[in-house]
Amino acid sequence: MPRFDAILFDFDGVLLDSEPIHCACWADVLAPVGAKLEWEDYRARFVGMDDREMLRMIAAEADPPLDWQILWAQFPAKKAGFRQRIQDPPFLPGLPALLERLSGEYKLAVVSSSSRMEIEPPLAARNLRRYFQVLVTGEDVEHHKPAPDPYLLAARLLDARAPLVVEDSPPGIASAHAAGFEVLAVNSAAEMPDRLLTCLSG
Repeated sequence: MPRFDAILFDFDGVLLDSEPIHCACWADVLAPVGAKLEWEDYRARFVGMDDREMLRMIAAEADPPLDWQILWAQFPAKKAGFRQRIQDPPFLPGLPALLERLSGEYKLAVVSSSSRMEIEPPLAARNLRRYFQVLVTGEDVEHHKPAPDPYLLAARLLDARAPLVVEDSPPGIASAHAAGFEVLAVNSAAEMPDRLLTCLSG
């Protein structure tokens, strides 16, 4: 009997190295309202964090402090910028073959704190959406990673009893552990396929 019955993928940094794009889009819309965001800080502190929590921290640390709601009001413009930049999503060339192989043996889901419009269109653009029975996004749960809710919801929707979670960020790893699931931690989308296949064959 297989060790796992489902694989639950984070999106940013696991299926697609899109975190630099998210950071650039946020930096573009926050600068005019007086908030600064650099990639080094974003990578070290905010990857995997809910956008609202990130903006609260940025607002509180600004000099002088800012009203985080003013920063959150820039979210529609950030989404529009992301949509523009992600029209040609940089998925790895081998990802379709990997998902084709896995979908024959496992139930698959994407579990992300990002919005659905930031996940579904890139997957559809490369004909990858069909491999995932479930997408759990930031709009689908009240409590985001590191709370267990996103992964618990995905497992329930898939009727999965022994899922493997593939994650790259501390909040995502904490979320999966809090849900009681085994986690494969990866450093990038580039290394994910080989790491995952090694884990599944072990």
